[in-house]
Amino acid sequence: MFEKRYRFFGFLCSVILFIIFTNCSSDTSRSASTTFEVPTVENIVLYEINISAFSSTKNFQGVTARLDQIKELGVNTIWLMPIYQVGVVNSFGSPYCVKNYTKLNPQFGTLADLQYLIQKAHEKNIAVILDWVANHTSWDNVWMSNPSWYTQDSNGNIISPAGTNWNDVADLSFNNDTMRLAMIDAMKYWIDTTDIDGFRCDAADFVPFDFWQQAISSLNAIPNKHLIMLAEGARNDHFTAGFQMNFSWNYLGSLKNVFTSGQDVATLFATNTSEYAVVPAGKRKLRFTTNHDESNQATPITVFGNKQAALAASVITIYMEGVPLLYCGQEVGVSLSSVYNGSNTINWTVNGDMLGEYKKMMRFYATSDAARKGSLITFDNPNVVIFEKSMGAEHVLVMVNTRATSKTVGIPLVLQTNWTNVLSNVAKTLSSSLTLAPNEYLILRN
Repeated sequence: MFEKRYRFFGFLCSVILFIIFTNCSSDTSRSASTTFEVPTVENIVLYEINISAFSSTKNFQGVTARLDQIKELGVNTIWLMPIYQVGVVNSFGSPYCVKNYTKLNPQFGTLADLQYLIQKAHEKNIAVILDWVANHTSWDNVWMSNPSWYTQDSNGNIISPAGTNWNDVADLSFNNDTMRLAMIDAMKYWIDTTDIDGFRCDAADFVPFDFWQQAISSLNAIPNKHLIMLAEGARNDHFTAGFQMNFSWNYLGSLKNVFTSGQDVATLFATNTSEYAVVPAGKRKLRFTTNHDESNQATPITVFGNKQAALAASVITIYMEGVPLLYCGQEVGVSLSSVYNGSNTINWTVNGDMLGEYKKMMRFYATSDAARKGSLITFDNPNVVIFEKSMGAEHVLVMVNTRATSKTVGIPLVLQTNWTNVLSNVAKTLSSSLTLAPNEYLILRN
């Protein structure tokens, strides 16, 4: 009897040990598959994707196929332009004319395709945020069965957003609490079903502060989820509402004026200081030389005059202070706005020299603490942007000739030392003066 009990006890122990081992193995596997972490705001390198223009397939699979190329740019976060069903009534096909907030545009693929894209991005430590269009819907949106959810004129007619020419969309009323909750539920749907990492919120200045505060508080309450929230707007209260970033439209305007109108470089520094005067600690401005709105009008090569000038403007924008954004195709010098009109696609085989420069400048930015979050010191020169970023013992010096002619600049004594050129990995000693070729730029470290 004792022997039988002993055997049974031994068998039971074996079963228990097997279960424990299996669970431990399962936990280890789960842990290994969830090593992805959403980047903190000061470490974000953002890349905007126009899905229709991004690949010949014009779908999620086309994006998934190029994740390695995106990663090579030092990118750790991608922003997908609106992925939802597009309205037909009064519509010209804009993805910002949303017919149903919880249904995909079938041209982009299936829910499984989107989930796979996000899974593969996470495996490469790339976060994914969706474009969210909260201010308005298409005229045939499923919500139209609730007229009280929309802004109406004195005759009870639903209207387009006031003060705009956005006739393809109907303005939502944030005075309606039921609509607000439906909007938040729709945002939660994509987090729950696809594991996305946040939202770029379209026309955020048009939407009341208290809605953004309500929505972001609700989304941040989702367990075990750190979200990136980007406001396409410039209101100071976006940060109070919970956004980590908003857009630097004034900075872009000043940058263009310096390059194309000959304005003093000091005006760009002044804009940078002015923008950050109202940004709380731990928050950031989004900096860019283009995005889908800008490139729909003119691409950087057109705006700044040539490839070299477009690159020079990017160096300043990436390194000065803020979260850098690249718009798909910018890195290979897309020159025609028509590439983004829905019927064409980006040619990834052109301008390999430009792509190489973007890779080097972006990769260094992504790996340098001083470049991303170091303290900023600027130096006066009317034509050449000169600034230093410092953090601990690391110093990064950026010098960019904003003019289409050569410029000789005096080098401040504090900078007259030995440096290494980040892009060429060649030693560079600065003396009392330096001549820069038209739109030449230097990124140095020591």
